[in-house]
Amino acid sequence: MSASEALELRVERTFDAPAEDVFDAWTNPEVMRRWLSAGQDWTTPVAEVDLRPGGRIRVSMAQPGGEPVNTFEGTYLEVQRPDHLAFAFDWLGDDATGVTSTVTVEFHERDGRTTVVLTHAGLQTKLSRDNHEDGWRACLENLETRVFSTGPS
Repeated sequence: MSASEALELRVERTFDAPAEDVFDAWTNPEVMRRWLSAGQDWTTPVAEVDLRPGGRIRVSMAQPGGEPVNTFEGTYLEVQRPDHLAFAFDWLGDDATGVTSTVTVEFHERDGRTTVVLTHAGLQTKLSRDNHEDGWRACLENLETRVFSTGPS
């Protein structure tokens, strides 16, 4: 495995929803505030979206009690509704590296279900890759439970 492959992560999750709905969850600030946080008990006080190539994205996630607040921002590189998003990703805060990475999100629909394939490339350390993988997996879990869960039968 090359160093660049080692510092890229890929996570997948399938949702019982059409691609249009899953894409909307990734691009509608109101819906993003419901789920886009890196912990089950975290909140998302800020989600700002200018959904166009060159437009900005900014998301702040708060741990229980509201502190600390963790923020990322970036610029949309590609927007192809409902199949594909890509954005530059700049992590802000005490542990910021000053290096811009890239997040690509693909939406593959089949039989009314959508598989999200998220690739986060350009991470600088194994620790950063592992931390981001944990965070993205928690985000996708939140997307399932907070947006697409059908609840108890």
